[in-house]
Amino acid sequence: MKKSALIICLLLSLYITAGAFAQEEQKGGLRYSIAVAKFENHSNWSGQFSIADTFGAVLTDSLLQTGKFIVLGEKDMRGEAMAEQDFADSGRTAGGKKKPVKGQMTPAQLLVKGEITHFQHSTTGGAGGVRIGGFRLGGGTDTAEINAVIYVVDSTTGQVVASKKVVGEASRTALDVGFSDRDWGADLGGFKKTNVGKAVEKAIDEAVLFISKQMEKIPWEGTVVMVKDGKVYINRGAREGVSSGQTFVVGNTEQLRDPDSGELLDVSMEKAGTIVVESVKEKVSICRVTEGAKKIQKGMTVMLP
Repeated sequence: MKKSALIICLLLSLYITAGAFAQEEQKGGLRYSIAVAKFENHSNWSGQFSIADTFGAVLTDSLLQTGKFIVLGEKDMRGEAMAEQDFADSGRTAGGKKKPVKGQMTPAQLLVKGEITHFQHSTTGGAGGVRIGGFRLGGGTDTAEINAVIYVVDSTTGQVVASKKVVGEASRTALDVGFSDRDWGADLGGFKKTNVGKAVEKAIDEAVLFISKQMEKIPWEGTVVMVKDGKVYINRGAREGVSSGQTFVVGNTEQLRDPDSGELLDVSMEKAGTIVVESVKEKVSICRVTEGAKKIQKGMTVMLP
């Protein structure tokens, strides 16, 4: 191969790679709303603290810290929020801008649920060392292990789109902080410093990485909420990671369902046009039309090209 042809091939390869990277970067900045359902404990653990609830709380916090998700409250917290909305709407509370308003709850696009299948908080049975509060100092080497199965569920269809078994293990030596379930209470920060807490965090780190990778397989979409004065308003904004300059395709989507079970098999789009984001607010983005100005209408679906 001639030198000039080789250079052209290398440049073309770099161009294609850069284009793919730019597309992935564009998608990578977009966020999905996600809720963590209450985990179930199917292990042989029956101590005085709930390993399933603790695992769910740490997972919720870890997903929030990634900045990749809009993390919603668990079912009981959202239930309390809806009850507060009903109470505010009953006429028994003072009015004003701060009162909860119905119809403002953010829906979850994805649900994360799972079960604890194995939990071993100590290989030595907790012997040795000095216990202070809910923690134990010293006492030789000890190991904690936790196994869990994580499910990612599409909230629209209820279908499990991905699942994975995660394992966390951590050991402590003398002078490290150990763990006792008798009276550590709800000190989550202190819990994370124990060998049990470290084992839980290792399992959750694996779970968060797995959940993040699933986002590459799940289509990101929004909806046209208004078309006015040549501008297209979509129901996705800074909260969802939309930024100025991003390009989206707009059109009508058609769902292909199994006639026997009603299961969603595929979603296809009939493209109406293309839009580019000009300005971004918290929950809304304002776009200009680059293709199909007369075809784009309110209610159409917005997706990545």
